[in-house]
Amino acid sequence: MARRSLKDCRIVLTGASSGIGRALARELAPQGVHLLLVARRQAELDSLAAELQQRGVGSAQPLAGDITDPDLRKTLLQRVQNDWQGLDLLVNNAGVSAHSRFADSNEQTLRRIMEVNFFAPAELTRGAIPLLRNGRDPLVVNVGSILGHRGVPYNSEYCASKFALRGWSEALRAELHREGIGVLLVSPGTTDTDFFEHLLAQEEATPWGKPQGVSSEQVAREMVRAVERRRREIFPNWRGRLLVTLNRFCPGFVDRVLNRYG
Repeated sequence: MARRSLKDCRIVLTGASSGIGRALARELAPQGVHLLLVARRQAELDSLAAELQQRGVGSAQPLAGDITDPDLRKTLLQRVQNDWQGLDLLVNNAGVSAHSRFADSNEQTLRRIMEVNFFAPAELTRGAIPLLRNGRDPLVVNVGSILGHRGVPYNSEYCASKFALRGWSEALRAELHREGIGVLLVSPGTTDTDFFEHLLAQEEATPWGKPQGVSSEQVAREMVRAVERRRREIFPNWRGRLLVTLNRFCPGFVDRVLNRYG
């Protein structure tokens, strides 16, 4: 199939204020896209929108709020309907985590992580499907994780949310295929962002420290290529891809390694 064109694409991007989301907005801007930037921090969104104007973006509108709030999602979708009458690309990027043993954590942490990482993107996508049906070559991009393929200690809630996101993405891809709406799952490994500075909880440091990550700019570049080339899933970190491969073919070995840290 021909490559997907991003020129004048109408895009909703959640988690846009920092990290992968901010890098992705910068990568997309020179193609003249129209962005609705969603995150909790108004000042960061405003500065990003101003920066994108210098990068050639078609338009960049900030929308501050909590993506788990149904009223925010309703406002977001209504704005898309009023301003664009359709949606070409929905990027579900917002995410949160916590570091602790499951037995030492609590229900509130689990529920919050599931709300942000799974329920919010699922419900936003459900509401956006009518708009995507009116889109040009529409696509849903879900930012998952390597930890949606292999669970690791001290990240049980986060792993659960990303496993759920991966399973839902695979089912959604089949359901939307006949309507011409694609689904791309992005499964990064460790990425050099401020993500770990905004953990819901950190009862203790992970035994392996902070692994070496790739830059958010590299992840963003690979995401844009994947969108254009109509990929189904990408792993923009070779260490993460290695973990997935080892877990597929040598799960007992991976178990033995991770058991040392349990």
